[in-house]
Amino acid sequence: MVNAHLRYPIYLSIAAAVVTLMLKSAAYLLTNSVGLLSDAAESLVNLVAALFAYFALRYAAKPADREHPYGHEKMEFFSSGLEGGLILVAALVIAAYAVRRLIWPEPLEPLGTGMLVSVLAAAINGAVGFVLLRAGRKHESIVLEADGWHLMTDVWTSGAVLLGLGLVLWTGHAWLDPVLALLVSANILWTAWGLVSRSFQGLIDHALPDSELATLRACVEANLPPGAAYHALRTRRAGAVRFIEFHLLVSGSTTVGRAHELAHRIGDAVKAVLHGAEVTIHIEPIEEKASWEDSRLAPLEEAERQAQAAKPE
Repeated sequence: MVNAHLRYPIYLSIAAAVVTLMLKSAAYLLTNSVGLLSDAAESLVNLVAALFAYFALRYAAKPADREHPYGHEKMEFFSSGLEGGLILVAALVIAAYAVRRLIWPEPLEPLGTGMLVSVLAAAINGAVGFVLLRAGRKHESIVLEADGWHLMTDVWTSGAVLLGLGLVLWTGHAWLDPVLALLVSANILWTAWGLVSRSFQGLIDHALPDSELATLRACVEANLPPGAAYHALRTRRAGAVRFIEFHLLVSGSTTVGRAHELAHRIGDAVKAVLHGAEVTIHIEPIEEKASWEDSRLAPLEEAERQAQAAKPE
């Protein structure tokens, strides 16, 4: 079951998508504006994305099992990637319809009521988007963040469309409406690229950000006793969970109990500074040459050490 602090923002997102879809569809029917039609199309995408995000969060919340020993949190990256793909499709449809309207213009109906309806829909999306972004950052959920950014992009889209319709009213040039729709589609494409790129990085086990790696290394080094070392550090993230593993090298004379106690102490320290960390520590004798050569990361770490040593003071 999805945790309440993630479930309720998604419920709010679904409700907002339904309400704004109805409002924007009504605005399009009142005005015959292709810009408002593009706005309504994005709200339809919002609804599909919010529904998928809910089911993705339900799946990601499942505990680890025999077939998925690392848990199911990566579903969050898949969800945000799918949302980016849906946004991409919506942008292409909007662009195609706008080009068609440029080639075969159609008159706009009176715009006043439709524009007011669109303003109301944008206000709803803005409020809900703010809630989703705050909840996503607080609870480190890429699904909530993606949905929040999607809604905020919808707000910017609505603002651009309303600007275009205002220019039509002011100048009488109806071609400004499809031109603004094309600009809106370009903005949506940019949002889609950002979501897909971020999701891709998560799905291929990208390392933790440099700031978190620096915090991690400082924590480990602060808890290392004299004569101990570590290497073969691997990190990745799935949802809000950070997976961290490394080799801890201690004196070969250290008892199993003392080595285990040290590893446990370092692991607890790491969990205290990095929320949601799963820490795996492999203990090896520091005197053995093989201990330093048993990882594919060894050449990379050696190259980094040489680069650091070559830097001027």
